Amino acid sequence: MPHDAAVSRIATAVKAFYSRQEPYRIFHGSTNSTRPYQKQSVVDISALSNVVSIDTTAKTATVEPNVPMDKLVEATLQHGLIPPVVMEFPGITVGGGYAGSAGESSSFKYGYFDQTVNSVEVVLANGDVVTASKTERPELFKGAAGALGTLGITTLIELQLIQAKKYVKIEYHRRGSVHDSIEKLQQEIKDPSNDYVDGIIFSKNHGVIITGQLTDEIPELAQPQTFSKSWDPWFYLHVKDKTIVEATSPVTDYIPLAEYLFRYDRGGFWVGIEAFRYFPFVPFNKFTRWFLDDFIHTRMLYRAMHGSRKEFGNIVQDLSLPYSTAEKFIDYTADELDIWPLWLCPLREMTPPTFHPYTTLPGPDETSKPMLNIGLWGRASDDLDTFVAQNRRLESKLTELGGRKVLYSHTYYTEAEFWSLYDKKWYDELRERYSASSLLTVYDKVKVDVAKHKQTRLSWTQRLASMWPFAGMIGIWGAIRSKDYLLHRHAAWRYRGTIEKKDTHLVGDSQL
Repeated sequence: MPHDAAVSRIATAVKAFYSRQEPYRIFHGSTNSTRPYQKQSVVDISALSNVVSIDTTAKTATVEPNVPMDKLVEATLQHGLIPPVVMEFPGITVGGGYAGSAGESSSFKYGYFDQTVNSVEVVLANGDVVTASKTERPELFKGAAGALGTLGITTLIELQLIQAKKYVKIEYHRRGSVHDSIEKLQQEIKDPSNDYVDGIIFSKNHGVIITGQLTDEIPELAQPQTFSKSWDPWFYLHVKDKTIVEATSPVTDYIPLAEYLFRYDRGGFWVGIEAFRYFPFVPFNKFTRWFLDDFIHTRMLYRAMHGSRKEFGNIVQDLSLPYSTAEKFIDYTADELDIWPLWLCPLREMTPPTFHPYTTLPGPDETSKPMLNIGLWGRASDDLDTFVAQNRRLESKLTELGGRKVLYSHTYYTEAEFWSLYDKKWYDELRERYSASSLLTVYDKVKVDVAKHKQTRLSWTQRLASMWPFAGMIGIWGAIRSKDYLLHRHAAWRYRGTIEKKDTHLVGDSQL
């Protein structure tokens, strides 16, 4: 079988590195990582990019780790099924969702993406190939989720699926303060009829809680709202326009299912606006968003960001806090950074030990509690020392308020600070048990080596390439030349809200 042959090649390569006690990184191919690719010893797993099988009776999908969300959704929708948790960017992979802390607007109900996984196949650091699940090697199954590939290489994943429907009925609930927005969100996650809940805080006096319910029917005169076409609005701008005037009742949309799942792709939530701010001579309006549409989908945005080699100056953080301290944290970020909008995503509780965010303020019964993830993405200082200080203060405030960051993002903790937040004894014992001690640790993968960056001596051409506007132009050129550009132009889903009459699920007008 092609899968078995690919895994055998990977296991052989891993054994060779293990025999030399040589660390390596994993090359996945195209990725939505926020960290630039580093040239080191690598194990190439880019061939593991297939949906192996879908079992409609058991409602499961067996998938290789490099399958992106749009390809997964395309495959499952053909059977009238979808994963319970679908990350909002089409290029995020199944393996990335398992190894990271991937949450979405259904995570209040189903948890992180890995909590919808039944089992995983893993190539251990010594080259052994094993299976892990809740009943087979459960400590590896739990530990590898969120551990960023530091316990082995995930090569196959069995996912749970749920019944799909044609549309998501969306309601936008406008609130006039951060406090009222968080309170409304807490009310909505208790409503069993809601399949999706998230929120956008546009300012201290404009918050919107967004609820979604799967449905096959829409009112006769209702027009489905789409977000994938070049003339469509960016989702967050649509939400803002719909709620600019306070109303006593929510505003309603009917969105084709796949359009909803990837509603934040165009513009990368609102991070894409930074590209317009970087080139201030390009106005930010409906015409320029149409004209530059190829460049403002997330696959291209990430590639351009990597190509520009501009690692500092933008804060890209997801930070999870207890509901009791979330408002205080938002007050802090408003005063310290003045970054708006903010994304709110409710998460189910997690029980430590884990690298997923979990609350350190459990309450009198000392049990884990649900958390609220806050997406904080925007401009900070261009001065490196000031930027680092901003991040250090942000991490300190987060810890003070009982929160944890999602570890896809830049981390400025010292090693001692980092391990004071996570169970190093549990992690080290797990690495020892599964022969992973020679691999990079989670801290190794997420830390930002500011001192090394300062000591790096750049040639005059490198210095020039890092300056405005050349860095941005180089990033765009790199994105155009990349595989991701071809992926976007010829294989990315561009849903048109098409409904296949013979079935009950949205198929989408794919250009594959």
